[in-house]
Amino acid sequence: MTALIHSPEYGKHETGNHPENKERIEAIINSVKESEILSQIDLFKPDICKKEDLLRVHTKKHVENIKEICQRGGGYLDYDTLASPQSYQIAKLSAGGGITAAKLVMDGYKSAYSIGRPPGHHATRDRAMGFCIFNNLAITLEYLRELYKIKKFLIFDFDAHYGNGTADIFYSDPDVLYISIHQDPRTIFPGKGFVEEIGMGEGEGYNLNIPMSPGSTTDDYIYMIERILSPVAQYFNADFYLVDVGFDGHRDDPLSSINLDDDFYGWIAAELMEIAGRMALILEGGYNLPALSRCNIQLINGLNQENNREHPLPQDNLTVRDDTKNSFKEIKEIFSPFFEF
Repeated sequence: MTALIHSPEYGKHETGNHPENKERIEAIINSVKESEILSQIDLFKPDICKKEDLLRVHTKKHVENIKEICQRGGGYLDYDTLASPQSYQIAKLSAGGGITAAKLVMDGYKSAYSIGRPPGHHATRDRAMGFCIFNNLAITLEYLRELYKIKKFLIFDFDAHYGNGTADIFYSDPDVLYISIHQDPRTIFPGKGFVEEIGMGEGEGYNLNIPMSPGSTTDDYIYMIERILSPVAQYFNADFYLVDVGFDGHRDDPLSSINLDDDFYGWIAAELMEIAGRMALILEGGYNLPALSRCNIQLINGLNQENNREHPLPQDNLTVRDDTKNSFKEIKEIFSPFFEF
């Protein structure tokens, strides 16, 4: 059974007509409550994370700066990241949602999905950006590393935007393999996430980017993920899997040019369950409300299919673009010193 983590308190991170607003979460939760899937899941409220949890990842200056800005009434943290008076507390609650999800997995759930906001994967150690205040996934990972003594982590991020904050935080860490599939960074924020960004020092080879050209479809994503994720995950042999979930690659989303359909989200959930066995998931982007509603149901259904191992999409006769095939060849060549796929 899958666990979902959510709180109506997330609505107190007030952003008005900003693309990242409280209606996103409401659309997801309402669709869950109105569907038959409610009987197949357990609902939990998140625990707010402690300041010490934040400081395992973020600088003290960054944490204090966010707190002070919110105490003064909020405002823009950068050109597209907004804070309101209660955003410091709610950002801690969102990070706590990730921690709660991970703890539920450690307690026996095969999957636990934190449906919180603000999102996190663009936040660096010392900077809020891209709608993100604190890096929820990184905070969760360091919590597990500190309190549960877990050694090796695999992060898979399928938001349409590269999670530059998460990548930067673990860029030199050989115990954290970060794999991201996202829109070609030449065409979308944050302008990072090229194939050549492979990590550095002891972390070289452990930052694996899969840039997808605008117009890429579900077939293109399946082609790439099937050929890369499973063999790399098998070789790396992580102790724990964390997933950044993005719905902004959907063809109806206004903030990307990727053309995924609804069925992709059920497929990727089932695929990840087959590879990982157990995992914690954390919500990132997705800004078309009807697509968010439908695709979250698909995702949760996919998470609950781990027992039959049957994918909701056929794997034969994919229609794959030439630029996708060429990109795969490039990735395979660059990572040949590190992995075989």
